Amino acid sequence: MAQDLDEEQTPEIKASRRLGYHPRRSVRDVFAELAGTTADDVDQDHYGTGDAIETVERRVAELLGHEAAVLMPSGTMAQQIALRIWCDRARNARVAFHPTCHLERHEQGAYRELHGLTATLLGSAERLFTLDDLHAMHEPVGAVLFELPQREIGGHLPPWDDLVAMTRWVKEQGAAVHMDGARLWETKPFYDTDYAEIAGLFDTVYVSFYKIIGGLNGAALAGPQDLIDEARIWQRRHGGNLPHMYPIALSAALGLDEHLPRIAEYHDKAVEIAELLAAIPQVTVSPDPPHTNMMHVYLRGAADDLLTAAAHVADTHDIELFGNTSPTDVPDVRRWELTVGAAASEIEPVELRSAIDTFAKALATGPR
Repeated sequence: MAQDLDEEQTPEIKASRRLGYHPRRSVRDVFAELAGTTADDVDQDHYGTGDAIETVERRVAELLGHEAAVLMPSGTMAQQIALRIWCDRARNARVAFHPTCHLERHEQGAYRELHGLTATLLGSAERLFTLDDLHAMHEPVGAVLFELPQREIGGHLPPWDDLVAMTRWVKEQGAAVHMDGARLWETKPFYDTDYAEIAGLFDTVYVSFYKIIGGLNGAALAGPQDLIDEARIWQRRHGGNLPHMYPIALSAALGLDEHLPRIAEYHDKAVEIAELLAAIPQVTVSPDPPHTNMMHVYLRGAADDLLTAAAHVADTHDIELFGNTSPTDVPDVRRWELTVGAAASEIEPVELRSAIDTFAKALATGPR
């Protein structure tokens, strides 16, 4: 059922509360909170140097158990740089990754056009790739990218032993293993271990600051000190060594403080919501139960009818279930990507069950 999640309808549903991610905040509120939680003696950074930048870089490196980390404006930049460096060192411009990898789907072929890399797509777009898929590669590669969790198929994660076996095999072949950890923070409940142990399987790791962490934007790339030093040079080549990035660093630090301690809570709430949704005849949840605090919810029905049902919930309960859905390759089946964060925790369980029951009844009775 894989389709590009960029193909979405314009949201038409308005409510003061929502089921996904964190509560909405105004720009004024965001900057007021940043100002209120920033010490008086924090100075502006200058082209990547300064207390705010260096503090968050050290913190990420520590969390992930790597020697060093570098703050970057985007994960797109961070991952292209990591793969370019590993492939240059291996003298092999071929990389391998899942068919739904962000580099393949959402970056207009930048790994080819900017860095001259070529790709081997591992396995099927409908499932995680496996050790057998790695064994089936016909050509050696400079690096293999693993995405944890695999976003475009609902946030699936491989079992720990499988992950260990796959990363070990890649390294035995002389290739680097890089993690697309845009949602790494959300994997901890599934693997029941600390981030350093998960990240320790990989030579380099990218993490995002604007997804479940709720930062303004930005990312970090973590790895060996010599590679991070080289990545800083590539960051400048990309135009990513900006004069000031302290808003990114400060919002990243705030988000790490606020949301990392709540990841297990978000996962538990996601499992609860998935159980309620899966009980609706027109709904399928994947994975069921969710591996992380995200899931894909497949809805049978016409797009307009689904929006009508969701709008009824917003009118009745002042809760936005979703503002859009994406097409799938199955007629009259739409997809809703749900990531559970702090917003759902602010809805009382009884009210949440009532809202989903209202949605189920609206789907059953058809357009109003």
